[in-house]
Amino acid sequence: MTPHEQRPLLFLDIDGTLLPFGGNTQREPPAATVDARVERLDSRAGVRLAAFSCELVWATTWEDEANTEITPRLGLPPLPVVHWPEPSAEHEHEDRWYGLHWKTRTLLEWAHGRPFIWVDDEITDADREWVPAHHHGRALLHQVEPSRGLTVEDFAVLDDWLRTS
Repeated sequence: MTPHEQRPLLFLDIDGTLLPFGGNTQREPPAATVDARVERLDSRAGVRLAAFSCELVWATTWEDEANTEITPRLGLPPLPVVHWPEPSAEHEHEDRWYGLHWKTRTLLEWAHGRPFIWVDDEITDADREWVPAHHHGRALLHQVEPSRGLTVEDFAVLDDWLRTS
């Protein structure tokens, strides 16, 4: 099976995406407990995500903690997790100059030509330009408003893209 024949990937961030910041777009203070942070989690999101015809993948700084703290609350099985390598000095310099998000290169390597959706609250215009130039499969970079997180409208956009892939 070629990469393009496999089910699409859905790279999913947590903070600002599944856990909205409400009116506060600032990140959680380091002292915030996991329980306090996950109170904003909408458990219905798990049912919606599980209904998609794709492979769900955590693409979050939570890394493995996403499977211990978030996945069970959503009623999902453990998901694959993207682990973030240290960027090379060259890539870090290029990314900063170009305005590329620090996750972008790793997600493209992870996708390895497979179609994918990346759902995050920090996607940049530079990411939207860079991905089609460096990824040979279909891709949807879907930015979520961090004060609201994933909404019914966002789920509809993702579903529509997956149905047409």
